[in-house]
Amino acid sequence: MYAIVEIAGLQYKVEQDQKLFVNRLQANAGDEVTFDKVLLTDNGSVTVGAPVIEGVTVVAKVLDQIKGDKVIVFKKKRRKGYKVKNGHRQQFTQIQISSIGSAAAPKKAAKKAAPKKAKEVVEEEVKTEE
Repeated sequence: MYAIVEIAGLQYKVEQDQKLFVNRLQANAGDEVTFDKVLLTDNGSVTVGAPVIEGVTVVAKVLDQIKGDKVIVFKKKRRKGYKVKNGHRQQFTQIQISSIGSAAAPKKAAKKAAPKKAKEVVEEEVKTEE
């Protein structure tokens, strides 16, 4: 069983017990996070959301907050004496997928009574006047 989930603005294909690195999340190591933007699930039959599948969540455990490898950005213009060297280390969160599936079923709103038709309202007013 797998699912396609939107996590921190990016889409990932996740499976149970899979470890992956995502853009930094505001959570501490050991916390559980839930993702409710599930776009697709496959558990024998494929279910596609429009745009998301209601009532299905992915639960993950935060393992660590880490930094990625350093990327060197070097700019130069020849014969001008212009050189700039910059480095960047992207921050990532390592998560492990705990479960894919239904969350607690959301409570359905009670259906409102259908509004009365104008003809019925007029008939009731006539009856009350008599």
